[in-house]
Amino acid sequence: MGGRRGRRLPAEPVEVEVERLSHEGRGIGHRDGRTVFVQGALPGETVSAQIRRRRRRQEEGQAVAVDNPAPDRVSPPCPHVGVCGGCSLQHMDPVAQIAHKQATLADLLSHTGGVSPAEWLPPVTGPTWGYRRRARLGVKYVPRKGDRVLVGFRERFSPFVADIDSCHVLDPRVARHLPELASLIRGLSIPDRIAQIEVAAGDEAVGLVFRNLRPLTDEDQRQLVAFGAAHGLLIFQQPGNESTVEPVGHEATRLHYALPDFDLEFAFAPTDFTQVNAAINRQMVPLALDLLSVEPGMRVLDLFCGLGNFTLPIARRAGEVIGLEGDEPLVERGRENARHNGIGNVRFEAADLTRMSPDATWLGGPVDRVLLDPPRSGALEVLPAIAGLAPGRIVYVSCGPATLARDAGELVHQHGYRLTCAGIMDMFPHTGHAEAIALFERHPGGR
Repeated sequence: MGGRRGRRLPAEPVEVEVERLSHEGRGIGHRDGRTVFVQGALPGETVSAQIRRRRRRQEEGQAVAVDNPAPDRVSPPCPHVGVCGGCSLQHMDPVAQIAHKQATLADLLSHTGGVSPAEWLPPVTGPTWGYRRRARLGVKYVPRKGDRVLVGFRERFSPFVADIDSCHVLDPRVARHLPELASLIRGLSIPDRIAQIEVAAGDEAVGLVFRNLRPLTDEDQRQLVAFGAAHGLLIFQQPGNESTVEPVGHEATRLHYALPDFDLEFAFAPTDFTQVNAAINRQMVPLALDLLSVEPGMRVLDLFCGLGNFTLPIARRAGEVIGLEGDEPLVERGRENARHNGIGNVRFEAADLTRMSPDATWLGGPVDRVLLDPPRSGALEVLPAIAGLAPGRIVYVSCGPATLARDAGELVHQHGYRLTCAGIMDMFPHTGHAEAIALFERHPGGR
């Protein structure tokens, strides 16, 4: 019984002196023998925190009052901060956010990988509001609250959909229509069977994919078509898995974005992976290519290539590029984009990247450069095969600095590479997430 009483949450806020920030941006303090992680708190502050979760040796909570604001504290413009889980750092000056993320990357590289870059790259930054082109919005029908429908991100400390009517980081072409989206769903025949809305924004058009767990009626489809026409949105339905996505009231199956520096236009399906932040992507791609230092005649391998976001720009400079991806639909999209842009010196192949071999027949020989853009889980399984190809340079683009640090240690300590430079790219402002980029160069003679 004593253990259970010890885990009962305090009814009133508790006082916490914040000592530092965690890697994901929560304030860290201590009380009653427990480590306390406080959302919305900054180092040096004394805050009143409402404890929301408790484990044996740690607590998690939300700052509800700040006694001595830190110099980096700013007033969040969003009225839903503290409830909505879409952002976690709106209370921190954007410049300080960048400094924190770079310090986090340095700490991870040092302590996890045992490495440090010879040079730090300047941070890549862009707009801090209205940048988010991809999102998965939860939908919840609440009949006990006057048949209300909630559309938004999940609450920070619960699986419930946050009750929001605006969003400062979501692409404004969608954000300004959140209340209308809720009204639209409330008027459908199946308001309780719309599970989520996938947001996919291109340069010119925005797609909304409604995940419908039961078939839409003709009247439902008419309402969706009218909503799309009124707000300039492309509406899709998804009654099953991603292969069931189909347009509603139009014939478009693709959205588009451009990389003007390379005279490229990319087509993508609304459920395809694309970068969240277009402004950062337009800076990230040329930076990656400059670090690769690709020359005419070189053979380049692009791993986890997706629909060709890096592959096709590399092809503008290289002799031959091989794009490797485990997702068959994305491989086909890469081929489609190569044809669309008239690029013939690129091959897209589908393969299990965890079982890649340096003598795979589809490689057709050695490669001079490798670009890696893995998921958050990193690229550990493929590193031995990459090292076996002995490319002179490897550029690693990462959405998970912790796994980048782990993989950097492997490349440096096990495979004969040195970490030449690294830096942060602010792909996800006001969140604890960070995108990073690193250049590895092979030591003369290797190992």
